[in-house]
Amino acid sequence: MTHRTLDRVLVRSRVGDPSKGLLVAGGLAIPCALGRGGVARRKREGDGATPAATLRPVALMARRDRLHPPATGLPASAILPTQGWCDDPRHPLYNRKVRLPFRASHETMWREDGLYDLVVELDWNRGPAVKGRGSAIFMHVARPGFAPTEGCIALAPAALRRLLPMLTPRTRFVVR
Repeated sequence: MTHRTLDRVLVRSRVGDPSKGLLVAGGLAIPCALGRGGVARRKREGDGATPAATLRPVALMARRDRLHPPATGLPASAILPTQGWCDDPRHPLYNRKVRLPFRASHETMWREDGLYDLVVELDWNRGPAVKGRGSAIFMHVARPGFAPTEGCIALAPAALRRLLPMLTPRTRFVVR
């Protein structure tokens, strides 16, 4: 089955609850969770905000022990139990994938709660990373009830699976 690809995806917060949003992609309007701090123009490490920015999807990471990831136009890899993501602005590997165990502050990618069963790495604060500007901004599986994230964009599992085949590295996520 051939899927059309998306050039642009709009993500905006909802009036009255800035930690909930709507992702508009082609003809789809998908509810999403955003950061507990809403959407912020001045993103800082630990503020819980989703950055107001134009973001590109970099790669898909998946828990292949739990599911078969859908086809996508993104490079894809398996999440391993030894995989983490450095969120320590003082460390040289800030905002990068790291191997566990890891002494500096980090996010564990191999999670038991299922939130990272499918993860799209977004290109926030890369090339090179600015210390303190925020790290580990992903699109991933939402918590029940679309509870706020720490700054990521989170979708229901079925919606994320439906969106993935339409994404390529050329897709732009415009977060407002």
